Amino acid sequence: MTIHWCGTGLSAIPGLRRLLEAGHDVAVWNRTPEKAAEAIGDLTTNIHKFSIARLSELLSPADIVVSMLPGDWHVELAELAINNGAHFVSSSYISPEMRALDQKAKDAGVALVNEVGLDPGIDHLMAHALVAEYAESPSFDADNEISFLSYCGGIPKTPNPFRYKFSWSPLGVLKALRSPSRSIRNFETYDVARPWDALSTYDAPLATPETFQVYPNRDSLPFMEQYHFGADWKVKTFVRGTLRLDGWSEAWADVFKEVETLEGEAGDARLKEMSDQFWQDNAYDEGEPDRVVLCVDLKAEKNGETKWHKTYVMDAWGDDRGSAMARLVSYPVSFAIEAAMNGKIAPGVSAAPSDAALVDSWMGRIGALAQHLQVVSHRS
Repeated sequence: MTIHWCGTGLSAIPGLRRLLEAGHDVAVWNRTPEKAAEAIGDLTTNIHKFSIARLSELLSPADIVVSMLPGDWHVELAELAINNGAHFVSSSYISPEMRALDQKAKDAGVALVNEVGLDPGIDHLMAHALVAEYAESPSFDADNEISFLSYCGGIPKTPNPFRYKFSWSPLGVLKALRSPSRSIRNFETYDVARPWDALSTYDAPLATPETFQVYPNRDSLPFMEQYHFGADWKVKTFVRGTLRLDGWSEAWADVFKEVETLEGEAGDARLKEMSDQFWQDNAYDEGEPDRVVLCVDLKAEKNGETKWHKTYVMDAWGDDRGSAMARLVSYPVSFAIEAAMNGKIAPGVSAAPSDAALVDSWMGRIGALAQHLQVVSHRS
């Protein structure tokens, strides 16, 4: 049983090294083998130049294909896994094309596991834990009004004037500013064309409480079913979004104005110019610590009275183990690989598990990766 780990970018290395150090049979595939050797050459020589054809030749039933490559590779690698009776793992969101492979995967008896990084990933585990606890509590009542918030952000440990720093090309962040979102606000669907149209503040109940700017991203609505919300629950608020340092919107005001005007090829070219400049001006310095803050909040109210309210909070930063982002993305991926190998994840397409035993096990280990991890109860 071989783990075929494809891609050795910045967010891949800690989890990959963990698997190698644990003695798993791991074949490492990268488009530039020399870069992979720099990162893990002290642990293995089983490093290959990434090639779908060559991977297909070496893939055996019950192997695991791991894609830490750009998202446009995921479906092709998942199909390759199905055809060879192998499992598949990625940290990325489940695309419609990936979802469409569900029955094929079930028929082949293989698991296609996605959304097992940081966000998506750890946020899902926190949500599953809170929803399960609430649903089993004496406070549960189908007539309660439910508010759910999930905010995650990678931010500089030492704030800079731009209120943000980049670990890799800023282009993805800039493109995301042009993306619409859908959430629930005051019991109604809330559609937003641009993040800055939905900015608000969030007081995070960290070890030292801190105020951040937040905004919704993507389409939050499908996650109500994923998080096992009852179809009859009265959902007042449901939002999954991004967290930024306080003052971010002011520092980025000119960026928002320009991004709004960009269109077509000329707009894409200008985005690339902006990306290059931001990388020059606001990239992390060598060894500079990053920071990751994740807060998942579930509250139930009835007749204006809070019946149940807890927040799962995590605060982590770079240290002598490397960046917080890298370990919080790649370690859960390694947990998912081992779970798939051990038959703990059912065949078909799935996201981070809701199984209570897996959630507890993973979150216990994630606690060692963060400097602060806590479930905060807002009611005595």
